[in-house]
Amino acid sequence: MARAYSAGASPPDVVREVLARIAARGDDHVWICVRAEADLTAEAEATAARWPDPARRPPLFGVPYAVKDNVDVAGLPTTAACPGYSYRPAGDAPLVARLRAAGAICVGKTNLDQFATGLSGTRSPYGACESPLVAGLISGGSSSGSAVAVAAGLVPFSIGTDTAGSGRVPAALCGIVGVKPSPGLVSTLGIVPACASLDCPSVFATSVTDASAVLAVIAAFEPADPWSRALPAPSRPRAPALSPRVGVPFDPEFYGDAAAEAAFTRVVRLIGGGGEPGPCADRQPGETDRADGDHAHVLDISDFLLAGQLLYEGPWVAERLAAVGDFAAAHPDLVHPVTRAVLDSGRTYSAADAFRALHRLAELRAATRAVWESVDVLLVPTVPTTFTIQEMLADPVGRNSVLGHYTTFGNLLDLCAVAIPAGFTAAGRPHGVTLLAPAGHDALLARAAGRLERVLDR
Repeated sequence: MARAYSAGASPPDVVREVLARIAARGDDHVWICVRAEADLTAEAEATAARWPDPARRPPLFGVPYAVKDNVDVAGLPTTAACPGYSYRPAGDAPLVARLRAAGAICVGKTNLDQFATGLSGTRSPYGACESPLVAGLISGGSSSGSAVAVAAGLVPFSIGTDTAGSGRVPAALCGIVGVKPSPGLVSTLGIVPACASLDCPSVFATSVTDASAVLAVIAAFEPADPWSRALPAPSRPRAPALSPRVGVPFDPEFYGDAAAEAAFTRVVRLIGGGGEPGPCADRQPGETDRADGDHAHVLDISDFLLAGQLLYEGPWVAERLAAVGDFAAAHPDLVHPVTRAVLDSGRTYSAADAFRALHRLAELRAATRAVWESVDVLLVPTVPTTFTIQEMLADPVGRNSVLGHYTTFGNLLDLCAVAIPAGFTAAGRPHGVTLLAPAGHDALLARAAGRLERVLDR
């Protein structure tokens, strides 16, 4: 788009094209609110008038984007996929204000699992989103509409959120890039909280470079945000001086999906072993393969997975009550049945339970620190398997836990992550992988993800 604008393209023509593409898809359940053509065109014209000189334009000049509808945008309602909860924000969330200042143009608000509670994209009164890649397949959630909007070619990038994998699972199921920054790198002010201590805004795009460019704009310390942190600024990925040391899980879990296992093994072979080595399960923790200068270290990640289980088995479920529990209790009929059941389960935990879980999490954080002495990044499948919408509706809670197998530990262990598409399995389902690193290493992670992206595109 930057090249097109340099060649004379017009922002008003671009937004009209976006609206035409949205209309052509019909009722795809992606959007909760799309701005009127007159409003969008007026903003596009104002953007063009404000920066007439191509050499002085901001980094996202005239780039249209979508926003998950739990993020405040001035002039648009915020619903969190619950019409009865809807409110009109007083202004933009800080991240939206930064995008606006960088020249980006918000097209509208996208669908999500209600109150960002879920990883499937099927828990919304506005309908279930479908992956653009396979008919009937879930889009993933909770940032369902944001992911589909990018994957379907409606907008170049979108904003989601990620508490347990909501910015990574949809990326895998829709075949795009999903960046979950370090917790605290991007302000969560102006975002309806799910678990405030874990929430992260996220970015969807079609490449690591594009997603990194957006992250560089929205990342900033926000003094008024109690969860904001002063972390190293991310940047566009550049070729790393040295090949990253990549850790891969010993004996990874795929819940019986042999095609997904084979697809992940192929990725490990590409980055870590020449010829035809066996799958990860055929090597012991600590063993290393080498190819093309990259290193694949086989690791025991059981402590990571144990930390992830705390999200569903511990009082972080109760933290959701602190955000929307009063509304759900006062208006139970306005809340999606599955979302209501999840919220209600949080009422069973005590303050003592909360401290036990926090102490256990501290133990697991300490236990996982040694991993980062031997590797720079950890490579895992983004999801162990995939489900159709009908399969998801048949077991919404159990299958949600399966989808989060490799994602729920990310925020609990204070990590940053980039989800990358990795083609299709032999069964015709999309496959994705995720790279993770400790908080504050977003720039290193972007470089490693960009390198892996190039390897997978060969």
